[in-house]
Amino acid sequence: MEKIININPIVLSLIATTFTYFMNFLGSCTVLLFKNVSKKMLDCFLSFGAGIMISASFFSLLNPAIDSANNQNMLSWLIVSIGFLFGGVFIVFADLLLNKLLKKTNIKNTKRSILMFSAITLHNIPEGMAIGVAFASLFNNPDMTILISSIMLAFGIGIQNFPEGVATSLPLRREGVSKSKALFIGQASGLVEPFAGVLGCVFAYYINSILPFLLSFSAGAMIATCVSELIPESSKTHKTASTLWFTLGFIVMMILDVALG
Repeated sequence: MEKIININPIVLSLIATTFTYFMNFLGSCTVLLFKNVSKKMLDCFLSFGAGIMISASFFSLLNPAIDSANNQNMLSWLIVSIGFLFGGVFIVFADLLLNKLLKKTNIKNTKRSILMFSAITLHNIPEGMAIGVAFASLFNNPDMTILISSIMLAFGIGIQNFPEGVATSLPLRREGVSKSKALFIGQASGLVEPFAGVLGCVFAYYINSILPFLLSFSAGAMIATCVSELIPESSKTHKTASTLWFTLGFIVMMILDVALG
């Protein structure tokens, strides 16, 4: 860990978001092996990832955002609240815009698949950005706690990226798309994360005063994604299992952040 903490945070952001993209790619690869994957298994993956993401939103994003704002003599509760609100509103309006655009098309059978691909790609932007901004905190405070929190944030996002890759590629295959094309489209939804991660880290470093806003914005966007997409989707048919896996994910992230920190 001591060697890792000395690596440039921008490089760490790239490595971490490459991992989350790889998890998306692995999920998409299931199209080469299966025609269907257990819905219960996917729901558990989504719930566990959502639990980690919501826990990380506080411990790895909101808490550091408040500390950063206080250190810069800002009105922390106001800056963090505005950033969180903007993050949530961004996801809500992006989803509404996407649905509105799709309704104007004549797409029938593949509409749900395109919606899923677009939604996942859209949500991967703030997820990648959240990882980059989290690692950017290491520039001013190369602390082991921040490093572990940032790594766990990437781990949580990576976990929930696996079923997202599955959810994108398998429906396309069922609708007659070739395996190779379904794999290509599925993994493409995760390609934005490395770019968003590096961009978020660079912005947070060169414009340090916006770090509290970026951290809270990322938290708002991630929680909005969990509430609007991951939790409803995972609890439709397996409510009990999804609730337990969500709780486990939250606890795992909390323990790793608090105990190891």
